[in-house]
Amino acid sequence: MEVIKSFFSAIARFFTRLFTKLKQAINLLIYRTLSFVLGKERTSHLADAYRTKRAHWNQWWDARMDRESRYYRPIVSIWRLFGYGFLGFFFYIFCLETNFLWLMGSMPSVEDLQNPKVAQSSEIYTADSVLIGKFYTENRTPVTADMISPNLVKALVSTEDVRFYAHSGIDYKAMASVAIGIATGATDRGGGSTITQQLAKKLFKTRRSGAKGLLGHIPGLSIVIYKTKEWLTAIKLERNFTKEEILTMYFNTVDYGNNTYGINTAAQSYFSKSPDSLSIEEAAVLVGLQKATTTYNPIRNPKRSLERRNVVISQLEKYGHLNHQQADSIRALPITLKTKFETPYDGNANYFKNAVVDFVKKWGAENDYDLYTDGLKIYTTIDSRMQASAELAMDEKMRQLQRVFEDHWRNTNPWIDENGNEIPGFLETVIKRTKRYKTLAAKFENNADSIALYLNKKDSMEVYDWQTNGVMRKYWSSMDSLNYYKRILRAGMMAMNPHNGQIKAWVGGLDYNFFKYDAVRQGKRQPGSTFKPFVYTTAIDDSTFNMSPCDQVVDKPFTKKYTENGEEKEWRPRNATGYWTYANMTLRRALAQSVNSVTAELTERVTPERVVQYAKKMGISTPLKALPSIGLGPFDVSLYDMVAAYSVFVNDGNYNSPILVTKIEDRNGKDIAEFETETHRAISRESAFLMVHMLKGGVEEPGGTSGSIRWRFNVTMNNNEIGGKTGTTSNNSDGWFMCITRDLVVGAWVGGDDRSIHFRTTNLGEGAKTALPIVGSFLEKIYRDKSLGIIPGPFPKPTFPISKTYECTSYYQEETDAEEEIRDSLPPKTSADDELLLGPLPVPSPGDSIKKKQVTN
Repeated sequence: MEVIKSFFSAIARFFTRLFTKLKQAINLLIYRTLSFVLGKERTSHLADAYRTKRAHWNQWWDARMDRESRYYRPIVSIWRLFGYGFLGFFFYIFCLETNFLWLMGSMPSVEDLQNPKVAQSSEIYTADSVLIGKFYTENRTPVTADMISPNLVKALVSTEDVRFYAHSGIDYKAMASVAIGIATGATDRGGGSTITQQLAKKLFKTRRSGAKGLLGHIPGLSIVIYKTKEWLTAIKLERNFTKEEILTMYFNTVDYGNNTYGINTAAQSYFSKSPDSLSIEEAAVLVGLQKATTTYNPIRNPKRSLERRNVVISQLEKYGHLNHQQADSIRALPITLKTKFETPYDGNANYFKNAVVDFVKKWGAENDYDLYTDGLKIYTTIDSRMQASAELAMDEKMRQLQRVFEDHWRNTNPWIDENGNEIPGFLETVIKRTKRYKTLAAKFENNADSIALYLNKKDSMEVYDWQTNGVMRKYWSSMDSLNYYKRILRAGMMAMNPHNGQIKAWVGGLDYNFFKYDAVRQGKRQPGSTFKPFVYTTAIDDSTFNMSPCDQVVDKPFTKKYTENGEEKEWRPRNATGYWTYANMTLRRALAQSVNSVTAELTERVTPERVVQYAKKMGISTPLKALPSIGLGPFDVSLYDMVAAYSVFVNDGNYNSPILVTKIEDRNGKDIAEFETETHRAISRESAFLMVHMLKGGVEEPGGTSGSIRWRFNVTMNNNEIGGKTGTTSNNSDGWFMCITRDLVVGAWVGGDDRSIHFRTTNLGEGAKTALPIVGSFLEKIYRDKSLGIIPGPFPKPTFPISKTYECTSYYQEETDAEEEIRDSLPPKTSADDELLLGPLPVPSPGDSIKKKQVTN
């Protein structure tokens, strides 16, 4: 009692001094204000009049009251205490509501109460309305009252607040019971907080550091302030909402452990059910969690969770919701969980989701929305069925290719230099770029021995299993893991609707859980011969050159001297065949067969600068240099840019920027943003039609590098037309295939994580053998799926006049025995159709006997 008396005495002294100071401050403020308005002289007269009136009042009081009476002081003190207490109470409430002088900290505003906001998961949907991802700080998806099982409501009210429907936010009986419990030492009398108070605490976080105020840092007093805030907020909640609405907000707000927030997420995570389907025992488990989410967690502490669940069942029995027999039978049941905890990267399209997250975060920063807390609904462009087909095609073809790669290298290391020799110390050099190495280097101050010790220390780990596209457990060191992963080929694929810019499928790698680097947009590699169409487009579209698919260029050696960075250089490309035919070749045949000499000659005619300009205009965003070799793709580009650029051909010469998101809704389902592609004309309609005809040549022409897609995959039904261009860079480091159809443009890339990791022969490593099968398998699958509405067929006929000849005749050369002997004597080719190696090769002489045969393309 002495402690309590001392505590209240201290509070009384504090408020006495506070009121005295306030009184002085108010008097001074009034005097100075009046002096400023009325003048000092007039203010002095008013002050004198006030003092006179006060003296008259004291005289009147003294005439009627006996100040010397023994009861005078006690009675006056009681009235003063009552009066000051009454004023103090209202001043205390005023300070809480207004955070006067920053004493009490903030309180929820009227708008906060009327529109309470909790952190809510944002959801990402496909174009066909399939949920593919949720992003959050608190994994929460609110539900309406009709989605909450009555079992939950009964369990919560019986356990936490049995008089919930009778009080108005504060349960005075419960508070009195708590006070008696404190005084008597009885700790089993329960808590005094109502459901509404708990909601106030959780919804508005009244105990957060920003809500403390200056007095909130005083031990003991902070508890009084917190509790008062919760009482006031609870009363306001009861005035603004019905009991059902309060319960719904409570269930949608509270934490259920394991990063599950709200009853919807909790029911799905622990029991794989919607909250309206929970049984009484399941509801009791989740309500029991509210006492302590760790202590009574059914996964971490199943025994304690069972005990707590049975306490809730007993409360239900106590208050008549269960009879004794029912309660006993439920208490005897074990807790049966069916867990299904969500992560943002569940399901497929994970690389695409990452791109969507980057897009929405940038948009949110500009429009004051938060992806992780605002409960946005994001509708994207991809089709879940196409995405599934794309991922399956990638999985199937890359497993086949990896087996070939493993057989090709067997027990030797695949990292080799330009001369075909193994790179010494390759792994030791590469590991220095990893986070693991940098962490150890910082910890051991670059001590090489210590770093090496831990890099070679074995431990159990989960690694990607390329044979099953799953997970396998190994007892490996960091060096073992690096050695394994460096031998795995990587790949990316993207499909886009060329007419509206919508991305329909995006596969950035083999498995996002193990390979975070996105080969679609992040990855930038040399495109090789897939860059050649930009040269041909320049030649056909630029009015200065005005060439047609039937124009002919001689396949002969090409040499170009040029200056780069002040250094004199000479470039002499060679063909993938290893020789030149000296034949006149139409542009269509030259592109179809990917003849390097013709591309080099065309680049010289149109100038590298114009090629760069066209490539930029058609959507290539990475840096390009106007070098003679530009047409053979020596500069890094992204698959994302290449697919968009090839879409220009199918879209009547218009460039459509790729789009990932069509619209965004807020948490209430209101549209807050819509997105469309940005369009500009890149080339003429006629040039676009002619380039489609040119790219079809890669599939249709004899010796076309893309021809295998017709006989390896079932993609030519209904007279379906396909255009394509393969690409393979020096030493087979990168394999590409770009494909156009009337409805989709699809691109794929395959290569090692490092450029020094590749096949040793073109026969295995060219784009037609690595990237083309992925695209072919994808198209085969989507043509088979009739629900997609993608019907194979020919490209549309032009509805405008074509001024240039494109259905042309050409010549091809048949080798004589002498020429065949010369060709057979050439060094075996070591790269694909876009070899960039320098140096002259032996070739047939233009004077040799050559048989010519006229054919129709």
